Amino acid sequence: MPSDDALLYDQTDDHVATVTLNRPEALNALSTRMRQEIKEIWSRIRQDDSVHAVVLRAAPGRAFSTGVDQLEPRTPATNPWNFEDPGDSLCPKHNECWKPLVTAVHGMAAGGAFYFLNESDIVICSEDATFFDPHTTYGMTSALEPIGMTYKMLLGDVLRMVLLGNDERINAHSALRMGIVSEVVSHEELWGRAHEIAAKIASKPTAATQGSVKAIWQSLDMGRAAALGTGLKYCQIGNPLGIPQVDRKAVMAAVKKFDVR
Repeated sequence: MPSDDALLYDQTDDHVATVTLNRPEALNALSTRMRQEIKEIWSRIRQDDSVHAVVLRAAPGRAFSTGVDQLEPRTPATNPWNFEDPGDSLCPKHNECWKPLVTAVHGMAAGGAFYFLNESDIVICSEDATFFDPHTTYGMTSALEPIGMTYKMLLGDVLRMVLLGNDERINAHSALRMGIVSEVVSHEELWGRAHEIAAKIASKPTAATQGSVKAIWQSLDMGRAAALGTGLKYCQIGNPLGIPQVDRKAVMAAVKKFDVR
């Protein structure tokens, strides 16, 4: 469990775990301690079979997160070959956690917050959300976060965001057009809608959803033939022959209408 109130964890009976960034007074910037605890939470979620889906959100305030806390004192690395990406702990897929992740963004999402966005399966935001990358404004090379975002956004949109830095912010509806988010809702609806999406995912057999997430994400690091071959193996593992995970007729009979987006 998190050791202080800067990071909150909750789990409900519908198999949804909720992780809340809780430093609104610091724009939910991520301290070293928070980053380590987030890494521990991904490990806990990965090993807890009662968790089928995850919501990541942030406490109410001006920001979802402005990334790594730049005001925190740091000790410079004495050996450059021992340097590690401080954002690695934030990434569920990097930490072998394949539970579907729904991220709910309000306010500012900047810099290191893109580590979360880059590895989320579904991102939604409220109408007040803005997205930007301040690195170049502060004389810092921006590489890791935008490289990750090129898998969701067009290259031209990524470069514009990086090169304009603090001079331009992407609003919620532009973020929808660019592929950063897949849905925009009112601020009041944000948390409820994120949980609703996660609960629908969590109601499905978790072997199927985890296998799908793992196959699709790992394919990004492979050529087409290798990705298809690995995907076929995951289907054989996750879809055991002769062992139906659901009653298909009962599922279809219970469906009264489909959501249309």
